[in-house]
Amino acid sequence: MITELGHFALILAALVAVVQAIVPLIGAHKRWPGWMAVAEPAANLQFLLTAFSFAALTYAFVTSDFSLRLVVANSHSAKPMLYKVSGVWGNHEGSMLLWVLILTLFGAMAAWFGGNLPPTLKARVLAVQSAVSVAFFAFILFTSNPFLRMAVPPFDGQDLNPLLQDPGLAFHPPFLYLGYVGLSMAFSFAVAALIEGRVDAAWGRWVRPWTLAAWIFLTIGIGLGSWWAYYELGWGGFWFWDPVENASFMPWLIAAALLHSAVVVEKRESLKSWTILLAIMAFGFSLIGTFIVRSGVITSVHAFANDPERGVFILAILAVFMGGALMLFTARATAMEAKGVFGLISRESGLVLNNILLAVSCFVVFIGTIWPLVAEIAFDRKLSVGAPFFNMAFSPFMLVLGLVLPIGAMMPWKRASIRRTFKPLVPALVLALALAGLAWAMQSGRSLFGPIGVFLGAWLVAGAAVDLWSRTGRSGRFARLTRLPRADWGKAVAHGGLGITMLGVAGLMAWEQEDIRVVQLNEPFEVAGYTLRLTEVNRVQGPNYFSTMATMELSKDGRAISTLHPEKRQYPVARMPTTEAAIDGGFLRDIYAVIGDPQENGGWAVRVYYKPLANWIWGGSILMALGGALSLSDRRYRVAAGARKRQPAGVPAE
Repeated sequence: MITELGHFALILAALVAVVQAIVPLIGAHKRWPGWMAVAEPAANLQFLLTAFSFAALTYAFVTSDFSLRLVVANSHSAKPMLYKVSGVWGNHEGSMLLWVLILTLFGAMAAWFGGNLPPTLKARVLAVQSAVSVAFFAFILFTSNPFLRMAVPPFDGQDLNPLLQDPGLAFHPPFLYLGYVGLSMAFSFAVAALIEGRVDAAWGRWVRPWTLAAWIFLTIGIGLGSWWAYYELGWGGFWFWDPVENASFMPWLIAAALLHSAVVVEKRESLKSWTILLAIMAFGFSLIGTFIVRSGVITSVHAFANDPERGVFILAILAVFMGGALMLFTARATAMEAKGVFGLISRESGLVLNNILLAVSCFVVFIGTIWPLVAEIAFDRKLSVGAPFFNMAFSPFMLVLGLVLPIGAMMPWKRASIRRTFKPLVPALVLALALAGLAWAMQSGRSLFGPIGVFLGAWLVAGAAVDLWSRTGRSGRFARLTRLPRADWGKAVAHGGLGITMLGVAGLMAWEQEDIRVVQLNEPFEVAGYTLRLTEVNRVQGPNYFSTMATMELSKDGRAISTLHPEKRQYPVARMPTTEAAIDGGFLRDIYAVIGDPQENGGWAVRVYYKPLANWIWGGSILMALGGALSLSDRRYRVAAGARKRQPAGVPAE
């Protein structure tokens, strides 16, 4: 009964979305307050109905209702409760319902927190947001219905993919979807502004918090996914340049560019056309990512579905919304004339360079991701584009970005002097060069990759600190430091976090050591100055798996450090093995151990990695997200805070 009510609520939510997409839009055009007022209660009702539908599906998973086809395919009665809940979105149909739930949540939040928006703009934003909801409601109901029943319910289910039965993957999709779908608000604001025919400083301030929130969630989601790949898959890497990984990374890059571009619109009323285009493209890349994950056109270990019919539907959604928005963008080009004038050397120019680097790097990732598909269709050739291409083509843009970011962040608006801007940064440059030289002197090899990474990381962190310190004036600096706006702190923390991540990536890739060998029980061996001893291997039974668990003693210079327990698990229901790495984490390094198969001579295959600065990668991600959250909490940048109420209600579309 609850399942049927959830299905009915989903259909009702779709009907409400149709009303919300049409009535407020007509009301805004005709200036009919009653019709525009429909948007707010409709947004709330749409969210509540979708939330009830999602709760009904969750209830079916928690209670192991095997009369539901989706539960049979993705759950099992012996599965731990956490993974019963995460199984709701660990599949195509359930994850799309989560997508639509978040989409309606953002629409409802626009209704809740958009009190200072002009009535016509608010009505149009909510209408455009609901139009996107209509498309995805149709996608779910017609191609991906999660509430289909089994004619003959089985006794038990087929279990969730064992790789997804992990805390990191339990929380990774919700955060990622909050970022993906959150960019729909930037898209809705962009289309609504184009319909109104006005883009100004107030619009820049309104769109920034939504973009910032989406960017924060994307940062957390990508970080969780990378962390999961590192410790769960057993290969020891943190990023594989897989198409699905790239699908989340591309919107992150465009969203970062949009955040910086919106600052220029807000402060100087320049770059209006470019900012609107970025807002459209940010959500466009989210839709492209959805197509990549769910169409089956590109092979990936992360793909949810391999169904051409679903792929065509998503492609149609992409074509309608991106094509329509770009046509509207072309028609309204004259309404986005820039007002602010700035010099070649200025903060505006620095932000333009920032945008170019981020946008081009995103384009490089897109080309590398989509090229195998293009080659197969156009040239009938099967190609694989892997990490060497991305590392070679993408890294130079990040190198330049890291070099110019501290300088651009300290430039004044309108007109600047390179000499005066760079002077306070000289100590930061000296520190970065000194640390890079130390890294060069200490490393055993002679690769430049590690020292360059150390230089960039130190340069960004020290530059962010100098930028923050320079805002305190000349007296009472420590007292003023505590009173600086949260946005200033947020910018410094986020830029510093980027430096920490760059340093961690460079350190791990340049100085990692790998040891693969056959190890006998109680036979010590050394890796990077550490001694390991395999003491025993046991057969262990988990709640829904069997495990071959090793016990390894880790020590250095005769001093015991820790005991590691790498595992190989076998899930009998899913008939799939997984590798569970054991990691002794430290501030400056990880010792990473993986147990392999038994050998004919009685030993065991063992892989051990020494991974310097590995945790700095995710520590930097946390700092970037924290910096975004600090900026978001600034009173000036909350939704509609400080919005210019003196503006007229809007200009009707011609």
